[in-house]
Amino acid sequence: MKIIFMGTPDFSVPVLEVLSQQHEIVAVYCQPPRPAGRGKADRPSPVQARAEALGLVVRHPVSLRDAQAQHDFAALEADIAVVVAYGLILPQTVLDAPRLGCLNIHASLLPRWRGAAPIHRAIMAGDAETGVCIMQMEAGLDTGPILLCESTAIAANETTAELHDRLSALGARLICDALNRLPLVATPQPSDGVTYAAKIDKAEARVDWKKPAVEVDRLIRGLSPFPGAWCAVGPERLKLLRSRLVDGGGQPGQVLHGLTIACGAGAVEITHAQREGKRPMTAVEVLNGLKLPAVLA
Repeated sequence: MKIIFMGTPDFSVPVLEVLSQQHEIVAVYCQPPRPAGRGKADRPSPVQARAEALGLVVRHPVSLRDAQAQHDFAALEADIAVVVAYGLILPQTVLDAPRLGCLNIHASLLPRWRGAAPIHRAIMAGDAETGVCIMQMEAGLDTGPILLCESTAIAANETTAELHDRLSALGARLICDALNRLPLVATPQPSDGVTYAAKIDKAEARVDWKKPAVEVDRLIRGLSPFPGAWCAVGPERLKLLRSRLVDGGGQPGQVLHGLTIACGAGAVEITHAQREGKRPMTAVEVLNGLKLPAVLA
């Protein structure tokens, strides 16, 4: 099959890898390089870097709304486009250009968690399971009918980073299955159970110790590794990367022992954290160089 691949971040790379082995990738579309690092030099996205290493044609238009970009897209005469975490809205002209339309790999059990941050939101909400849907794209935000879907349980101590990698691999397997089985019956999404996974706002990341421990634990795991839940230790921000629920109680924010902190109800043990300008560390390593106050802010 002649495929246009459209994706940008790390999540998309395993999909590109497997599709490039089984089909003809006529072009890879991704977000333009962005300034990054201390020197703020333009850095290509993970998809661009991998596509170039594979010798594939890469395009990174700023928009797909102008006539020239749409003409260039249609001129590829692709059978289908596969879209996964691309980051640009696809106008109807683009959706209609490939012979079989555009398929999207979405990391949730639609219609739950439509939108930008489904993996973070599933963990933060305490969902017992999530999954991947292969969706026929239409103009609405993740509203298209479902071709294939597979669920997976979310482990009690799983972080967004870990779930991200599992769902990326699942998406790669599922899209290959879908392409091999086309045409598939497209099932409209139900109208009940729709939720939206809004982009993570950094203002959400500060831990509120007055909240129940179960909510604090979900926040820490759901925002790990990025943007990272944090608390203040004096003038320093301490990024909290892994946690678990433990027995205990006290004044919210009270340091019970080690990095075990009392919450509004119950307590959490921080097992991994990161100080400003330093690498991620275990709780023992953090405490070797950081004196905690009796109560965290």
